[in-house]
Amino acid sequence: MAISRIRQSVKSASRFLSDESLTKKAYLNALAAGLDYAARLTAGFLVAPQMVAGLGDYLYGAWQILGRLGGYVSAASGRPSQALKWTIAYEQASTDYDAKRRSVGSALAVWALFLPFLALAGGLLAWFAPSLLKAPTAFSGQVRLATGLLAANLVLFSLAEVPQSVLRGENLGYKRMGLSAVLVLVGGGLTILALSLGTSIVGVAAVNVVNTLLAGTFFLQVVRSTVPWFGVARPAWGSISRFLRLSWWFLVWRLVNQLMMASDIVVLGMLDSVEKVTAYSLIKYAPETLVSLMDIVVGGVTPGLGGIIGSGDLPKAAQIRGEIMSLTWLMATASGATMILWNADFVRLWIGQEYGIGSIASVLIVLMVTQLVLIRNDSFVLDLTLSLRGKVLLGALSAAVSLVLAGIFVSPANLGIAGLCLGFIIGRSILSLGYPWLVGRLIGIRPATQVAGMLRPAVLTGLVFAAASRLGGLFVTETWLGLILSVASTLTVTFCLAFFVGLSHVQRRRILRRVRAVTGSALPGW
Repeated sequence: MAISRIRQSVKSASRFLSDESLTKKAYLNALAAGLDYAARLTAGFLVAPQMVAGLGDYLYGAWQILGRLGGYVSAASGRPSQALKWTIAYEQASTDYDAKRRSVGSALAVWALFLPFLALAGGLLAWFAPSLLKAPTAFSGQVRLATGLLAANLVLFSLAEVPQSVLRGENLGYKRMGLSAVLVLVGGGLTILALSLGTSIVGVAAVNVVNTLLAGTFFLQVVRSTVPWFGVARPAWGSISRFLRLSWWFLVWRLVNQLMMASDIVVLGMLDSVEKVTAYSLIKYAPETLVSLMDIVVGGVTPGLGGIIGSGDLPKAAQIRGEIMSLTWLMATASGATMILWNADFVRLWIGQEYGIGSIASVLIVLMVTQLVLIRNDSFVLDLTLSLRGKVLLGALSAAVSLVLAGIFVSPANLGIAGLCLGFIIGRSILSLGYPWLVGRLIGIRPATQVAGMLRPAVLTGLVFAAASRLGGLFVTETWLGLILSVASTLTVTFCLAFFVGLSHVQRRRILRRVRAVTGSALPGW
């Protein structure tokens, strides 16, 4: 009997881990990315208090700002890895392997063409960083050297992404399962070591360079062993030209995306204070993990969706997009309500009570992050269509409006963090309306259908968040165990409420069907 049960368990595990269907590949990708995410979450949880203590409020805030400024500079790489990933995903069913190798060659050619621009932009950022951050004289040299190392890391990272892009484009991202998570934990350990040795912000930046070298070497070995056609073929100029055009839009989109996602830190640091960035970053830590979590879920599914769009099966693509939106909304609503209730207690236990920012600002941070998560879903879908013009232009408009409003609300209106969030929420509303419209045009979803599907979930999210805000001040937990139990209970209740009240019967049935497809088994009672 025992042997029979063991055999059955092994068969079940083998069935789950097999890559026999598109659905299983998608969720195996999500599982692999989830392990990486758990590693990053663990490393961040352990490293952040060490960084705050080791760097102090100014240098920690400066590190956060430099990370965002580095994101702007990375646009100068041309983003060939993104063009490669989505090109491979779009042509996933093709057996023209020589063409795929020429695509890899085109990506490397574009990287080489953009390398001087990236190096120049990184050098300028390193030189002017102390002035931009109003660095005290004692920190000026450290800030400049750390920024130089970050600029060098951007050059290496844009090259190291190439094999990783091939793996993900072929819908085989799960092949690195577990091992890349180890690299994340190693990086966290090296950061703590650098801080303990007193190397300050320069040592932390140097660790990033080491991590990139390790990750690039690792992914190169993985893609060589799992993608039989992988290699580099000399591309014709026409292929390079096509990649340049596509990379141009990804370049502009990278800049626009950074303006949308990372400018809150920069605006707050420039118009308020670098020290306030530290408090804002710590409060935003838990809500921001929601963005990473959703990127994992959606990122695991989208390469397979690219193959469906590329084959012209638009009704199926529309259905899968609807399932992605429903699942994302479920997780965002449950997680958002939980963070509104318990985030202040988390930061107090994690870092200290001196980093509180007030309940209104905390709620606005969660709203801003939830809005961003839903926007990024359709952003991924637009990437798959390789029709980036409308996406980028709308994004640029949204980013400009967000920056102007956030700047006004922070200074001269002096609304601080609450004003910052409000400005970005209003500015991103352009994308909340515009991206679904663009996606609908491309894969055949009528606007009326989208509006009808959005009303019920939107109302429930508003009610749940409002209730969580009112209850937030009534419950306090003083221990980690109490916080863990409270978070688990809140997540369970809000998820069930959202699932049964916020989704229609058809939406619930489709999500459950996907779960059964992943697990390969029926769910009793559903």
